[in-house]
Amino acid sequence: MQHVIIVIHLMLVLSLIGVVLLQRSEGGGLGVGGSGGGSFMSSRGTANMLTRATAILAGLFFVTSLVLSILAGFNRKPTSILQGGGPSAPISAPGAPASSGGEGGLLKQLQGAPEPVAPSGPQVPQSK
Repeated sequence: MQHVIIVIHLMLVLSLIGVVLLQRSEGGGLGVGGSGGGSFMSSRGTANMLTRATAILAGLFFVTSLVLSILAGFNRKPTSILQGGGPSAPISAPGAPASSGGEGGLLKQLQGAPEPVAPSGPQVPQSK
């Protein structure tokens, strides 16, 4: 189902690009339609048809975009980072010490770590 809508979506994109490129430029520059009086885009009825076609294609593009986003959300299951349903062994970064496997992980390890020892050297007086 999703593949069919993606194909329709891509066809809408290509046709929307084509219709927009066919429209006459308002800036006076040389566009695809040309600025000469003999171009096939010179009538007002053709411009109205292209404007309607652009609006219809843009609406269909919007609808297929919404349908694709809704279909993408159907298979997604809600997850929570607060639940403890993660992997049994935590994944550590390279060079990081392995955890002891206790409850609480890194926070418990840091709370139980000894205080860092100050370097032994000349003491500098501290102001208060």
